[in-house]
Formats: sequence, structure tokens, C-alpha cells
Amino acid sequence: MLTATVTDCPLESPCAAPPVDIDQGLARSAARGEVAAFEALYRRHAGRVHGVIARLVGHHGARAEDLTQETFVRAWQALPGYRFESAFGTWLHRLAANTALMELRARRSRPQSDGDGGLDDIGTPDSAGHATALSLDLERAVATLPSRARAVLVLYDVEGWKHEEIAEALGMAVGSSKAQLHRARGLLRARLGGEA
Repeated sequence: MLTATVTDCPLESPCAAPPVDIDQGLARSAARGEVAAFEALYRRHAGRVHGVIARLVGHHGARAEDLTQETFVRAWQALPGYRFESAFGTWLHRLAANTALMELRARRSRPQSDGDGGLDDIGTPDSAGHATALSLDLERAVATLPSRARAVLVLYDVEGWKHEEIAEALGMAVGSSKAQLHRARGLLRARLGGEA
């Protein structure tokens, strides 16, 4: 199993994506079974993958780490079928989002409440070792959103998915995706003290 320190990227400024050409070369080598190339991809993308998963599932420290590892296991298994039609980072981060969405669906099917547990991992330091008050407030507010509203917000505003893609991934109508985004933004404004 690969191990590395995973750091979360601040919501308002996601970590910079690694250069595409380097990733493509590493991905081609990893698809041929070269473990060292896959380990390099892991080191390059682990922080961003963890960041999207943590935002989607609500900053459950150990669970977000587990889902990050699960994403990379799935990536290793799926790499031989990767067709290089999109950037490796795009493909990987879509895989991460889908892994997190499967977790959210599993939570919905359990009889427990939809609560997100503790918020103790919110406000982790950014790459410079600082966590701004705005970042803390924004991360905390996003983490308290209902899971479907949070998922739509993160996928649309942070990951850049289209409503059609979100609707398909979450098993909802396009109109529901738009409504959940509107709801999430309204709740964020209210929780951050802005006008609704």
C-alpha cells in the first residue's frame, strides 16, 4: 500500500494541478505496471485527491484518508484501461469524486442520521502552514451543509463539473442539481453572515 502525508488544499484556492505532460508519461508507465511511476503519480496528486474527498464527505479524518487510498487502489486497477483522452489529473479527480459519492450514497442507505460528526479536522494548515480565518469559516460552513447540497456545491464550484454530470453521478435530475446548488449557496451565505 502506498503511504504519504496527505495535506488538504484550502477550498478557496485548490492546490495547483501537476503538469499534464509529466503526468501522461508517468501514467503510461504505470499502465504498463511500473510501480515507481505510479508512486510518483501518488505523490503528485495525493493532496488534491484528499482535498476533494474531504470536502465531499465532510472532513472525517481517518475516513477521508481511507477513501484517498481506495481511490488510488482503484486508479491502479483501472490504469490499463485508461485511454488518455483527458488529462490524467482530470481522470483521477473524477475517480476520487466518484469514490466519495459512493461513500455518501452508502451513508444515505444506512439508518443513521446524515450528520457529519465532528468538525475537528476543519481548518488544517495550507501549504504555507497557515489557515486564514476566511478559510476556516468557509471550510466549516461547507462541512455543515447537507451532504447532497455539499456534493453539488463542491462538484460544481470547486471541481468544475456540469449539472448534467453531477445529476448523473448523484442519480438526480438536472433541475435537482441546480436546486441543490442554489440551496447550498444560500445556506453558505447565511452561515457566513452574508445576506441571503
